[in-house]
This record gives sequence, C-alpha cells and structure tokens, in this order.
Amino acid sequence: MKYLKHTIAVLLLSSLLFSCNSLKTAVYDQYSYQKTIEIKVEAENLINKASTPYQDHLQDIGELGLEIQKIIEYEKNKPNNEITFAMWQILADKDKNLLVGFFKRWKDKGQLNAIFVEEAKAQIMQAMDLLIQYEAKKDKETKDKLLQLISSN
Repeated sequence: MKYLKHTIAVLLLSSLLFSCNSLKTAVYDQYSYQKTIEIKVEAENLINKASTPYQDHLQDIGELGLEIQKIIEYEKNKPNNEITFAMWQILADKDKNLLVGFFKRWKDKGQLNAIFVEEAKAQIMQAMDLLIQYEAKKDKETKDKLLQLISSN
C-alpha cells in the first residue's frame, strides 16, 4: 500500500512538472526582438517594390532570405520557444500566404499588381507586428493571438 501511494505521488508530481514545462514561454530576448524588427523593415521595403520586376531585386531578396534562415536557426535552438519558432516557420514557408510565400508568388509572376501588393503587405506586416509584440511582451494576450494566427495557417 505504501508503495502504491508513493507511485501515485511520483506520477502526480511528474504530470504536474510536465504540464508546467509545456506552458513555459521563452524569456524576452533582445536579439530576437531586434532581428524581427530588422527583417520586418527590410521585408516591407522589398514588398513595396513587388510591382516592379522580380529580377531587379534578386540580391536584396536573397539577402533577406538568408536573414530569415538565420533567425529560424536561432529561434529553433532556444528553450521553450516553440511558438516563436512555429511562427517563423510559417513566415518562411513558400507554400503559405505570408512572407516567403509572397516572394515566391512575385518570382512566379515576375511582378505583381499594386493592389495585390498592398493587400498582401497588410497581412504580412500584421503577422510580423504580432510576432514583434509577442517578443516584446511575452504576455498571455499576445501569446493567444499568435497561437490563433499559427493555427489558422
């Protein structure tokens, strides 16, 4: 009987620790915050040029792509950082309608309609702003909004 009580106590403690660990959020990281802002500004600058030929911007697009790869690698290896990492994966997915998906569409079409560019830019910038807010605050409200965006993509 004593062994059974001890086993139950260990199981309860283990499940409590596991559930607490699954709720942890990475602490504020100045580098992540600053790099996300830099990428957002560079991306917006390039998106504004998407009504011109893609070929004219290959170097800038390539440099932005490299910065995105770097931040993904950085975010992947931070503890308790699943949410930010998942959001960067969505932003970097060429088959989604956010950042890298936008650049893929631009490449495929050669250049994009100005109205489409403005609508797409609004969605991409909103997603980037939400990621920046989450990095800055790490609060429940921004976490929930970011999780909702991730689950809808």
